[in-house]
Amino acid sequence: MKHVSMYTLSTCPWCRKTKKYFTDHNVPFKYVDYDLASVPEQERIEQEMRSRGGPLSFPWVLIGDDLVVGWNPAKYDELLAMNKAS
Repeated sequence: MKHVSMYTLSTCPWCRKTKKYFTDHNVPFKYVDYDLASVPEQERIEQEMRSRGGPLSFPWVLIGDDLVVGWNPAKYDELLAMNKAS
C-alpha cells in the first residue's frame, strides 16, 4: 500500500474530513497539524510544501509520490485504486 501522509490544521473542517476519509477506508496515514507544530517544524513543513511545488494550503496530502491539495475524495479514490491494481 502506498504511504499516505498529510499536513493539516487542527481547526480545519476539510482537514478533519480528509482524516475521516482515510480512517473510514482503513488506509493508514500519518499527519502533522501544522498549527500545533513548533516553529522549526512549521518552517520544515513549509520548505517541503514549496519543494514539491504545491501551494501552502491545507489539507496537503501525499499518496505515494502524488500530491493532492484540498478535500478531493475522487482523487484519493483514484490514487488508491491505482495502488490496488499494482
